[in-house]
Amino acid sequence: MKPRIFTLANQFTLLRLVLIPFFALALLDGSYGWALALLVAAGASDLLDGALARWLEQRTPLGAYLDPIADKLLLSTSFVVLAVNGDVPWALTVLVLMRDVLIVAIAVAILVGVGYRPFPPSVYGKTCTTAQVVTVFVVVLVEVTRAAWLLETKRWLLWVTAALTIASGVHYALRTGKMLPEIASKS
Repeated sequence: MKPRIFTLANQFTLLRLVLIPFFALALLDGSYGWALALLVAAGASDLLDGALARWLEQRTPLGAYLDPIADKLLLSTSFVVLAVNGDVPWALTVLVLMRDVLIVAIAVAILVGVGYRPFPPSVYGKTCTTAQVVTVFVVVLVEVTRAAWLLETKRWLLWVTAALTIASGVHYALRTGKMLPEIASKS
């Protein structure tokens, strides 16, 4: 039997990928209201793809790869475009991108060196990703509403996100270093 590729869950993941350039263009154009709507749609598609994959038993290898790629592309694009617009500091954007490059480089090295090994995200990684998502949402929302209390929340979130990005990157590197002997012995 042929594995299904275009499951409903995978279609929602593909929708998220399609929304990314439109989200970036809306930000670059200064259309923060549209950008916020597209960001909410992307977030909804992320929730739906995971829920549908579980409920409809539509988990696929393609979905397992595409979902985190779509998440990383959306976040990376968000931080780069928001930095270009002057809405987030470039230093934070570089931290976010460096962490992602570190994770991808380590994953590729393990894949090439010893083959595929499951490497689930840690609580630090999940917390960092959540902080990054909330930060992007609040930064865009600040531009839509101009609410003073949100501006203060944005300032606070930028620092928290930077700290969590550094902490999770260090944790990921240390965790991988401890696992390498075990991974190598199983190959």
